Amino acid sequence: MGNDEPSAELRDGFHFRGGHPALDLVATRTGRLKPVQRELLAEPGDLARWLVAAGFTGSPLAATSEDLERARALREAIHAIVDARLAGGADAPADIAQVNATAAGAPAVPQIGADGRARLQGGVSALLATLAGEAALLLGGDQAMRIRRCEADGCAMLFLDTSRSGERRWCSMKRCGNKAKVAEFRKRKQGSA
Repeated sequence: MGNDEPSAELRDGFHFRGGHPALDLVATRTGRLKPVQRELLAEPGDLARWLVAAGFTGSPLAATSEDLERARALREAIHAIVDARLAGGADAPADIAQVNATAAGAPAVPQIGADGRARLQGGVSALLATLAGEAALLLGGDQAMRIRRCEADGCAMLFLDTSRSGERRWCSMKRCGNKAKVAEFRKRKQGSA
């Protein structure tokens, strides 16, 4: 499966291992556990590319600096809510207000295209409102209890645990899970030598 496939974990330089678009948006800021983080939404064009890679639109839309700031504010509010909950804390009212305010905008309208596939119609603001609405449904719904942080050393990726047992530990078996299993195997092998 190529990186341009909708289910691929890396598309156009963005990580999609969260299992939900709101968690994938959080992944547009990398290195959260490191002294220096990397901003993948550095300019409006990056937001336009992310919206395509995330499947919200088929072709890049003209994103503005204001759109970029709204997307970043939404991202950080989602991250702060999940981070507080994972630490056993309460939601900050300002973060909830940010998600709600973004979700209150006019959402994108789903339409069936000539190819028979559903597409969202609307500008960047409408797509962000739709994304914020999905975040509100995730964070305010039953699935919120299934949001996890990857247990791999150095990985801060958030993901939705949809496993039957609810005991998934890594954002991706291909990436972090495989590294952990290889490290555990080497550790066992050294212990038996």
